[in-house]
Amino acid sequence: MTVAIFIGALLGTMALGIPIAFALLATGVALMWHLDLFDSQILAQNVINGADSFPLLAVPFFMLAGEIMNVGGLSRRIVDLALALVGHVKGGLGYVAIMAAVLLSALSGSAVADAAALTALLLPMMVKAGHDKARAGGLIAASGIIGPIIPPSIGFVIFGVAANVSITKLFLAGIFPGLLIGASLWFTWWWLGRREKIEAPPRKSRAEVLVALRASTWALMLPVIILVGLRLGVFTPTEAAVVAAVYALFVATVVYRELKLNQLYAIFVTAAKTTSVIMLLIAAAMVSAWLVTVADLPSKVIGLLQPFMGNPTLLLIAIMVLVMVVGTAMDMTPTILILTPVLMPVIKAAGIDPVYFGVLFIINNSIGLITPPVGTVLNVVAGVGRMKIDEVTKGVWPFLLAELLVMFLMVLFPSLVTVPARWFGG
Repeated sequence: MTVAIFIGALLGTMALGIPIAFALLATGVALMWHLDLFDSQILAQNVINGADSFPLLAVPFFMLAGEIMNVGGLSRRIVDLALALVGHVKGGLGYVAIMAAVLLSALSGSAVADAAALTALLLPMMVKAGHDKARAGGLIAASGIIGPIIPPSIGFVIFGVAANVSITKLFLAGIFPGLLIGASLWFTWWWLGRREKIEAPPRKSRAEVLVALRASTWALMLPVIILVGLRLGVFTPTEAAVVAAVYALFVATVVYRELKLNQLYAIFVTAAKTTSVIMLLIAAAMVSAWLVTVADLPSKVIGLLQPFMGNPTLLLIAIMVLVMVVGTAMDMTPTILILTPVLMPVIKAAGIDPVYFGVLFIINNSIGLITPPVGTVLNVVAGVGRMKIDEVTKGVWPFLLAELLVMFLMVLFPSLVTVPARWFGG
């Protein structure tokens, strides 16, 4: 009965068009009434405690860093470097999009920010070169979701806080899977474009490549600083977010000089608005998370999944399918916040490494950003690229299937995640 009330209240409020944050609060109130625990003070206290977390300070600073990078020229120089390196290959602009997405993901950690920047910079160039606009938009959307997988990642921060898992370990474990997904997109783009008769631009000279490399060096140093700092324990993920924001601000204003002081206010406001949405979701979700624990919902879920508990691979496949279905209807942050408190006790009871599961979970949620009908990144690419959402959806399918294939390979072969994680984490 408790499970039915939880799911019914959540889906019912969402069906009425109530924003996710308030739907979560309403679900919490419904569970309180059912458990005869309703108390407005407990409700308010859980909301406040939900946002009162030091690790969550990483969210606004990574958001701010991403905004500064896009406005301050760091993102554009990353794209220019990718153009200089692989732009001359047949279908080179597609490879540029993938390479730039991988590099940008090591800067901002936001799929939406990366997809918006890549669409604005590369989509017009790809269409002008003769590439199908729907396919080009689909590739950019699929490349953009690498952002939450390769560190720094806002998704890992939220999951780490909700699941009480080391964010540093999650960051380091996400590096190789993110690169693997990039490689799958690279192969898919090659496979789809091998019969295209599009003339590639001329190869850049060595001098031009060196100029592009020199111009992007300051931007490329940021992921190095963050990863080395985390690996050596110089700073925590939260402190790394502050370092990223301050470094990006310094480079954009002092080195590149593309960011003017009168632009800072708008950048801070944009970052604050995005952060406020995420933090409200987190605060509201903590009410439901607390009640999930009080109602002992995880044990009921474990009972439902009991047939799979003896086989971790089958259990993970079942969970991944569940998350895929949820991802078609919900955005990444609420999915993490709603499912993490329910699934983590199941994962621990089955003896599955929480860091390994966290990587798979975030990959699955990232793929949900390009899964219709709700796919946030699809909407961003369609909006920035002035396309119909149906066009982007049609173009993204081959790349979506490639990413799903990689994810399920990681389920079948855990060493694809755990072995590189040990290399990077020492």
